[in-house]
Amino acid sequence: MHKTILETLSRITPEEKAILEGQSHINRSLYMDGSRDVITGNKLLDADKLITIRPHTRFIAFPEHTHDYVEMVYMCCGQTIHKVNGKQITLHQGDLLMLGQNAVQSIEAAGADDIAVNFIVRPSFFSATLPYLGEEETPLRDFIVRCLTGEKEAGYLFFQVADILPIQNLIENLIYTLLENIPNKRGILQLTMGLLFAQLLNHTDALQFETKEESTVMAVLRYIEEHYQDGSLSEVSAHLYYDVPYLSRLIRQKLGKTYTELLQEKRLSQAAWFLRNSDKRVDEIAHIVGYENISYFHRLFTARFGASPKKYRDGK
Repeated sequence: MHKTILETLSRITPEEKAILEGQSHINRSLYMDGSRDVITGNKLLDADKLITIRPHTRFIAFPEHTHDYVEMVYMCCGQTIHKVNGKQITLHQGDLLMLGQNAVQSIEAAGADDIAVNFIVRPSFFSATLPYLGEEETPLRDFIVRCLTGEKEAGYLFFQVADILPIQNLIENLIYTLLENIPNKRGILQLTMGLLFAQLLNHTDALQFETKEESTVMAVLRYIEEHYQDGSLSEVSAHLYYDVPYLSRLIRQKLGKTYTELLQEKRLSQAAWFLRNSDKRVDEIAHIVGYENISYFHRLFTARFGASPKKYRDGK
């Protein structure tokens, strides 16, 4: 991280000064309304803002709490130790933790050289960000986006991405833009966040999951992304060392859809992409995405998009 940015984030804040002078508990009035252990965005964000940052407060432990916004914690240097939904997570330099609304978090006291940045983001900020992820709606994209935007109830995502330069650069750009008074700040932030999301989607291998079941579901979604033309539930079950009935139930439980439904979503979204971006014949596209029966492909595509493949292409 750029030396100037790190120096700015390292400065002792008035809150930290009070802690160093003997204050033994966090000042709840800075974060919370009343007796509820919910940090509210209205305390940290001006009414006309959708996103801001603040250095993580050091030298004191934060007791268990939730947020009414989406929080992103980026570790600039050093480390911080968090407990999220009962699981201990240690953030090292370059790590990124994203907390959906209602995720339960507590944080151990950080030292002087443990510099972290908290992004406070109202969910509405993401409405202009998601289009930058592209038009193709796939099961993998949907799963990650729901987590990132806080729609996955009480969830979190932990990315160990210190060695991925584009992600590090984009996060630093976000921090710089929020620290500086520059024109068109909101547009720059939304574009940069969109690019960050796109990079994170490309690096789901860097995700650390809350449970073994979530890790398994992500492995299934990655499998569908890579093998949608000819993949099968029996093959991915064997690859993951699960029996087919168990994995089938797990997919339905965690994603609300069957393996076949997820596979068809990926195939049809890929077919729509080819129709918009290539001159390939419809029957050729059907074969490319995994359908031998052209009539069956037409029926599925029309039901999914409300138009035949030809009409869909003509109306692009």
